[in-house]
Amino acid sequence: MADLVESVLRDAAEKQAKFKTTEVEKDIEVEIDEGNLLAVDTNPLTLKELNSQRGEYLRNLVRDNTQLLINKLWQLPVERQDDVVIAKLPDPTTVIPREKPIPKDKPQTRWEKYAKLKGIQNRKKSRMAWDEQKKEYRPRWGYKRAGDDTKDWVIEVPENADPYEDQFEKRMKSKKERVAKNELNRLRNIARAQKTKVPGVGLTPTDTPTKDHVGKALAVAKRSTASIGRFTESLPKEKPSRFTGKKRQFEPNYGNIKSEKLKQLNILNLILNKQPKLDVTKAVNSQMLEEETSRSQAPRKEKQKAGGKRGFKGGRGKFSSGRGGKGGHKGKRGRGK
Repeated sequence: MADLVESVLRDAAEKQAKFKTTEVEKDIEVEIDEGNLLAVDTNPLTLKELNSQRGEYLRNLVRDNTQLLINKLWQLPVERQDDVVIAKLPDPTTVIPREKPIPKDKPQTRWEKYAKLKGIQNRKKSRMAWDEQKKEYRPRWGYKRAGDDTKDWVIEVPENADPYEDQFEKRMKSKKERVAKNELNRLRNIARAQKTKVPGVGLTPTDTPTKDHVGKALAVAKRSTASIGRFTESLPKEKPSRFTGKKRQFEPNYGNIKSEKLKQLNILNLILNKQPKLDVTKAVNSQMLEEETSRSQAPRKEKQKAGGKRGFKGGRGKFSSGRGGKGGHKGKRGRGK
């Protein structure tokens, strides 16, 4: 019995010596950025151990810092997905230069929002399904899928259907309509997530078409030929359509190097010269207008100054003046001859 206890203790001691503890102590706390999975150790290195046992010393240092980072990760909120534990990393705090921006989370579609609100969980289906006709497992979708009704060589005509109607063509048409509808819904989800308009998918018939609708329909019909409307004749008194758009012109990929260099230098000068350009003609005209205005107002100001020296005294028929003139009115202090 004593030998058994001694062997168990020996095995436990060997395991403890082999596997190090998860608790690591540092004189200076290690800065850890969980968002970037980054650990910055500012503790000074022991030069004596570094010079004597460089490899072992660096290995132990990296191990301890990695252990501290993992300890921080286990303190984060975790969730389980497909028997895998996933930790949700916080936003990074250390700014690290990168070529492209961090990808944003994909916005939820209308169905995903509705399923999350109602608590609906998608059940994962297997890729293969049983085909009753072929008596074998086949893919649920794609090439040689199970239950492919487009490969039937005979189709039963419904009782309320036209006996002369092509049921094969009707089935293919309905399939194309379903595919187009799904594609339109996908584009609508993308446009709604990006807060933009839904891209146009052609003209839809309306009971009361407007003038713009008819003009757009005419432009689309003219460009629906093999020549893209180049040889389509115009109607009498037809005005050029405003829905055709303009053809863009692109410069060649290679050409005159000097002209390309001059163009790039001009763009660089426009970016660097942030000072506004001075319009000499406009500045001269403004200065001339200002001088002419001040010159025209000068005589008026002089008259106002001269008139301010002579005042009108209240009284009946009496004017106040400095001296009485000959044949003039007599004031209180004036003397007439």
